Amino acid sequence: MTNQNHDTEVWSQRLERGDLFAKPCLSRSVLKHVSSQWGVLILIALRGGTHRFSELRRKMGGVSEKMLAQSLKALVQDGFVLRVSYPVVPPFVEYSLTPMGEEVAERVAELADWIELNLPRVLDARENAQRE
Repeated sequence: MTNQNHDTEVWSQRLERGDLFAKPCLSRSVLKHVSSQWGVLILIALRGGTHRFSELRRKMGGVSEKMLAQSLKALVQDGFVLRVSYPVVPPFVEYSLTPMGEEVAERVAELADWIELNLPRVLDARENAQRE
């Protein structure tokens, strides 16, 4: 086992028996922000570079303006997304990933890729579950 794999395994074991399962754990709110449907899509979209609010909304079909604003605000507060507002009329705001945001976006993109690649298996499982 490589040193990195060992370190990852140790951390996973630590987290498994650690605070993440405790109700007052602060990690839960961060997990909620980065693993929500819109949080994941925002992080993946911003891997492609800086976007304006309207560009993100168009790219992420089905998200309401309110939900996108709330999700972006949470990711900004957590330090994953940088919000830059330019003092012009009409207001011009851009969003991009911070270095920490790039790290977490890479991980959620891996999960999203796995889901996309394995979607046929998931759909088969759903179908089989409905038959039972």
